Amino acid sequence: MTGKPSKLPMSGHCRCGQLRFEITTPPLMTAACHCTGCQRMSSSAFSLTAMMPADGFAVTDGETVIGGLKGPQLQHHFCPDCMSWVFTRIEGIDDFVNVRPTLLSDPSWFTPFMETMTAEKLPWASTPAKHSFEGFPSMEDLPRLMAAYAAEG
Repeated sequence: MTGKPSKLPMSGHCRCGQLRFEITTPPLMTAACHCTGCQRMSSSAFSLTAMMPADGFAVTDGETVIGGLKGPQLQHHFCPDCMSWVFTRIEGIDDFVNVRPTLLSDPSWFTPFMETMTAEKLPWASTPAKHSFEGFPSMEDLPRLMAAYAAEG
């Protein structure tokens, strides 16, 4: 597994199929987040994210509703019909969109490159991530991490 899609563009959709989207560029990085908020929103041990360049992601059919933690910092976008969590935008960081990669037509390429919020992870949860952070990496760390991700095959 390379951690990058082999064929682009790639489409995706929510569980019911009413909300559709497309990615046209490789992700900037991939991640698993172990925070309790992601555990609750995903009903799992962690959430998975493909950090997509904003200009490489588009909703192609349907409208989203904001759900999850509603606040000025995070906008979690959901399908209004099936309530699938599709993507997240972070206020003040307009360069990328965090997309749920398991909603893509072929998520088999996905491998988390980093894992975040490991201080909150469930004791049995593990990922193959190459980089691990007890919290979130600093904004200063992101360029180095993205360069390392890009350098991988």
